[in-house]
Amino acid sequence: MFGKKKKKEEDMANMRPYTKGTFTIQAIMTVAAIFFIAPIFIILNYSFKGKRELYLSSPLSLPESLNFENYVKAYKKLDLGTTFVNTLLYTAVSVLILAVLCGTTAWAIARCKRKFFKFCYIYFIVGILIPYQALFLPIYMIGYRMNMTNTRFGIIFMYVATGISFGVFLMNSFMSTVPLELEESARIDGCSVLKTYFKVVLPLLKPAMATLVIMQSFQIWNDYLLASLYVSKKQLKTLTVAIHSLFSAQSSDYTTAMAAIVISVLPIAILFLCLQKYFIKGMTVGAVKG
Repeated sequence: MFGKKKKKEEDMANMRPYTKGTFTIQAIMTVAAIFFIAPIFIILNYSFKGKRELYLSSPLSLPESLNFENYVKAYKKLDLGTTFVNTLLYTAVSVLILAVLCGTTAWAIARCKRKFFKFCYIYFIVGILIPYQALFLPIYMIGYRMNMTNTRFGIIFMYVATGISFGVFLMNSFMSTVPLELEESARIDGCSVLKTYFKVVLPLLKPAMATLVIMQSFQIWNDYLLASLYVSKKQLKTLTVAIHSLFSAQSSDYTTAMAAIVISVLPIAILFLCLQKYFIKGMTVGAVKG
């Protein structure tokens, strides 16, 4: 009893005083959270409304009943059985290749001090400075001449090519957190180069790898420009391109589009929730040194 009382007194002593500055920060963060949550609530709300409610009711008013017909229409109109699988395939394979290539490349650049590897690092940095939207014409020309347009391999290759610069830069910044002594001990014990990387280095890079996976998955899953440029066949289209087809100058099916948006957000939201712990750690590792 006395121990609990003492612990409670210590907790009270360690509590920071509730000042005006703290209240102001909390108020600002609350307002910002409302602004971020409001569009999500409106999209989810409209996905259950009928067309009559769409035009006659307020965006913040709840639907009269949970109307799941919009989700059925979204599944049929967007051919989700095909577009969803295509998007999942492009994202999963591209991110897997990026994780392997970026990790090994960044490790080689960080551990080798030769001029060639320094040049490679600068080369990747320059790649970050040039947005891939500005390279659409040469990207399409190269893909067309190599017969990679309208192919799954072609679009995956383009996602890897446009994302590898940022991936190498991100992974290279985390290599300083891996103790060099562990790698030296592994080599003394007889580990090969690949075994040293996959058995010693890679497990220590989980936060960095989770950050890379989440950020690249967001980019590829929600991409519209590259997918619409590189793919014209209906059986190869992505979910984002299919959703865009619901909006036109003549008519727009907003309720079905909102349902489709909710469906498209779910996989990425689940991925973020699963890797959230590593993602937050990965964004803060290396921020404070010494």
